[in-house]
Amino acid sequence: MESRIEKLMARLTPETDAALIGSDVNRRYLTGMLSSAGTVLCFRNAAYLIIDFRYIEKARQCVKHCTVIEQKNLTHQIQELMKKHGAKTLAVEAMEMTLNEFAQWKERLGGYVELDYSNMLSRALYDCRKEKTAAELQKIRAAQKIAEIAFADILQVIRPGISEREIMLRLNQTMMENGSECESFPTIALTGTATSMPHGVPSANRLVQKGDFVLMDYGAVAEGYHSDMTRTVCVGQPSEQMRQVYETVLQAQTAALSVAKAGISGKELDKTARRIIEEAGYGDQFGHSLGHGVGLEIHEYPNAAPSSEAVLEEGNVVTVEPGIYLPGSFGVRIEDFVVIRKDGCENLTSAPKELICL
Repeated sequence: MESRIEKLMARLTPETDAALIGSDVNRRYLTGMLSSAGTVLCFRNAAYLIIDFRYIEKARQCVKHCTVIEQKNLTHQIQELMKKHGAKTLAVEAMEMTLNEFAQWKERLGGYVELDYSNMLSRALYDCRKEKTAAELQKIRAAQKIAEIAFADILQVIRPGISEREIMLRLNQTMMENGSECESFPTIALTGTATSMPHGVPSANRLVQKGDFVLMDYGAVAEGYHSDMTRTVCVGQPSEQMRQVYETVLQAQTAALSVAKAGISGKELDKTARRIIEEAGYGDQFGHSLGHGVGLEIHEYPNAAPSSEAVLEEGNVVTVEPGIYLPGSFGVRIEDFVVIRKDGCENLTSAPKELICL
């Protein structure tokens, strides 16, 4: 079976002799090991993980497809390996590297090799990561299962008088108790008029009141892989406008899910949902994109947005999350995430999404 490193190097131009990867997520993707430091140096016929003393024992035990080397003098070690493999060109992660980091690498290695600072390596990594394997999907499903346990639990807890922060903490605690490594991102739990802020921050002072919407956007992490879901529920009975907006968002999401498949562009997918919201008169109140990729990071390629030229492929995992937000009044977002298949999509989210009134 082709290793991830072989898959990456096959995507680089023939003129590229080597690739230097230092970002935490991409290093973990290539080596399978979580660490806060380390450098992966890839050639056409070999690869190395150069890592310091703190991680060396763990790396020697678990890293495959890379020769593990303890870091002593990183610049010298890279120079020696480049010479050993007769490498003259080295691609760097331009989309992850800061200007300062690049300047340092240029100073250290510029006299020895030619540095390729185009987006080629970063885009090749994104291309590799966007097609999820069966093993990766298993981890994503595990993360989503944890998130859905937390959703079932929180429905028993939400009541008038509970604060947004208490809801957030309960979701986080339940996910951790059921095996999540951490939250996918800072958990969003909003109530009342605050639900009109798509990424509002939970407050200890905002309390749920009867007749409020409660919007929760959160996810779990299993073996590095994220889940992402949003549910909006009502405490008591909603107004007619609240009910109508909720149904519009649900219709928009259902329509998008029905057309999501390999070959559709992110722009087309977004437009399918957006058209329904616009026809209902709420086009200006749907101000964010429909969705994004999910994997080792909570936001990955490809995305579904009005300007997205990305074409969805089999194995992509993307969110479908339309919303309507009425400033000073309320907001609704419903989010599932799916695996793109040849003739449709597989919804990884099984939590109910008909309007729940608690």
